[in-house]
Amino acid sequence: MDKALKEVFDYSYRDYVLSWYGNLSRDEGQLYHLLLEDFWEIARQLHHRLSHVDVVKVVCSDVVRALLTHFCDLKAANASHEEQPRPFVLHSCLRNTDDEVRFLQMCSRVLVFCLLPSKDVQSLSLRIMLAEILTTKVLKPVVELLSNPDYINQMLLTQLEYREQMSEHHKRAYTYAPSYEEFIKLINGSSDMEFLKQLRYQIVVEIIQATTISSFPQMKRHKGKESAAMKADLLRARNMKRYINQLTVAKKQCEKRIRVLGGPAYDQQEDGALDEGEGPQSQKILQFEDILANALYREHFRIYMDRMDKGALISFWESVEHLKNANKNEIPQLVGEIYQNYFVESKEIPVEKSLYKEIQQCLVGNKGIKVFCKIQEDVYETLKDRYYPSFIVSDLYEKLMMKEEDKQVSELISSKDEMGPGGEGDEENVDEGTSEVTEQASFAVNKLRELNEKLEYKRQALNSIQNAPKPDKKIVSKLKDEILLIEKEHADLQLHMARTDWWCENLGMWKASITSGEVTEENGEQMPCYFVMVSLQEVGGVETKNWTVPRRLSEFQNLHRKLSECFPSLKKVQLPSLSKLPFKSIDHKFMEKSKNQLNKFLQEEPEEDSDLSDYGEDVDGRKDSLAEPCFMLIGEIFELRGMFKWVRRTLIALVQVTFGRTINKQIRDTVSWIFSEQMLVYYISVFRDAFWPNGKLAPPTRIRSKAQSQETKQRAQQKLLENIPDMLQSLLGQQNARHGIVKIFKALQETRANKHLLYVLMELLLIELCPELRIHLDQLKAGQV
Repeated sequence: MDKALKEVFDYSYRDYVLSWYGNLSRDEGQLYHLLLEDFWEIARQLHHRLSHVDVVKVVCSDVVRALLTHFCDLKAANASHEEQPRPFVLHSCLRNTDDEVRFLQMCSRVLVFCLLPSKDVQSLSLRIMLAEILTTKVLKPVVELLSNPDYINQMLLTQLEYREQMSEHHKRAYTYAPSYEEFIKLINGSSDMEFLKQLRYQIVVEIIQATTISSFPQMKRHKGKESAAMKADLLRARNMKRYINQLTVAKKQCEKRIRVLGGPAYDQQEDGALDEGEGPQSQKILQFEDILANALYREHFRIYMDRMDKGALISFWESVEHLKNANKNEIPQLVGEIYQNYFVESKEIPVEKSLYKEIQQCLVGNKGIKVFCKIQEDVYETLKDRYYPSFIVSDLYEKLMMKEEDKQVSELISSKDEMGPGGEGDEENVDEGTSEVTEQASFAVNKLRELNEKLEYKRQALNSIQNAPKPDKKIVSKLKDEILLIEKEHADLQLHMARTDWWCENLGMWKASITSGEVTEENGEQMPCYFVMVSLQEVGGVETKNWTVPRRLSEFQNLHRKLSECFPSLKKVQLPSLSKLPFKSIDHKFMEKSKNQLNKFLQEEPEEDSDLSDYGEDVDGRKDSLAEPCFMLIGEIFELRGMFKWVRRTLIALVQVTFGRTINKQIRDTVSWIFSEQMLVYYISVFRDAFWPNGKLAPPTRIRSKAQSQETKQRAQQKLLENIPDMLQSLLGQQNARHGIVKIFKALQETRANKHLLYVLMELLLIELCPELRIHLDQLKAGQV
């Protein structure tokens, strides 16, 4: 960041200061250092103020709502003959040129006052001079340029033509990959950052297309829509689940490779095992090293390799791994077994003659085991390059990930059950911090492993003592009792994990009711405890699975509080509460009344707000989520009307499928990425290259004729219509998509409307940056300045 800013400062000083100051003074760089010091102070002030701006709110709410208002006003001003047109009210500074200049001067003065170093801000004449320069030489020309339809059309045309060229180049590169494995190799072997970014974009588009088309009913082939219908047929002909999974894996590999090359670190949800999404697209992508390091993962990989008739490869890798960690006295036997199994009987591990001779030398003890380690490395590369990419999109991998998800859900609940009705520990478990969840998520697995190790150790100890000439009966008896207790705990934990599996398999089909209650004592105080029966109601009305869990009143109150945050209608439901009067005991009447109240609460069906249920999260507990303004803007531009709700739900599902997260989280992550340091460096670099191509000040632009502007306008509109994303056409329909794009393009051809929008956004952003500006602007609008 500092380097990029320094380059901009150096070029600016050279071309805008030194070009005239150099002939007037011989200060040997003193002015340069003074100005550079002030420049860094201004940068620090700007950074400090920006750090207090809620960027997500500004971008996703304020800016989007401003755009929505702009398009609504344009629509009203261009109403059809049947409707009465409404005048388009311009920004107050656009009444005349003088008002426009006064508005820019006010903005400039406040900016200069807020950002100028404290030692310089005391000078009124300096502030006025800098504000005038900022107004006349920066803000006014920038507004004129950005509001000029011809400039907008030129930029659109340039970008679209560039994207077409890049797309054609990259599409040709990856379309002809002979297999999925070769496609993954193409990604991992590429060092072209732009190619990988474009490839990632194409993969994301393909995921969206595949997901959207698979959810549509069979498309009818109307005239002009044959290509869309053919695309749908081709996609349906594939194994869609596997195909989307392959694309998701390829996207993640692309992102990983881009990150390795120093590009943007796309926010991957590596720990998304408990994501709201379902299916392979929300699964965690295990790295190959992790698969080999984990016995369970490796076992699934071995089954896959057996399917491919290449089970010997993974078995050989394991054998050599065991050999590397073996005791010296075990090595001769293990070397003999490896030689016999893989180089005599099966010969499934291909080796060169020189290596084969080294193996024989190792067999007779003349050489060490390095030869096996070298062959293991070759096997490792073969497994990783040839079989790993296809394994992680196989049904075996999907089953493995489903087991992992079920296990982690089980772990979260099991930590609650292990506490029991009298445990105080779960007050801390209510915390939703990531570290807490991570600790709970590994509870069941660690506990089961710990119990297995204890059982194994105690059984061996018991067997050893019993086989002794004179066994100690007391120790034997004690060990047997301990083994029985551990076996019971082990069985309970396995039962709990099995119940969790049932729960996940039949999500949404369970019911809970309180069957009885009792008063327990906790730290010398009476506490009500209830026994909740959880049962699965089958279609036929027969309950097939049920169990009972104890829960305290405080746990019900915690549940009620958390659910009320998501479903405000539940706030009306009253839960029982303990009397605060001293010496007030909990009697049978209270237990019966509270049991009925809690049962009513358990059977209550919350009024599910579509926004909250769709997005999976809300903003400050309100119904207006981050995505709502964006949906409203899309609905206004593309005039969705009756199909708005369906499109909104489809968009939410697409984001979940493509990125494996809720739409709100994806919006937050995207905004954070757009304004991340690496992207700011990119923007500064683009600015530098535009003003100083190849390090030289760009020549002034030539005045274009009306004929040239008209030609550019027609070409830009044509290119826009030719490059409408397939996803947009699939989602909204070809006509709606074209209509919306034309609407946006026409809106950009109005110079005064463009200026109005620029000033609205400028005022909004400057007030966020410098709240002091609001008072001055109010006075300006009131005519007091």
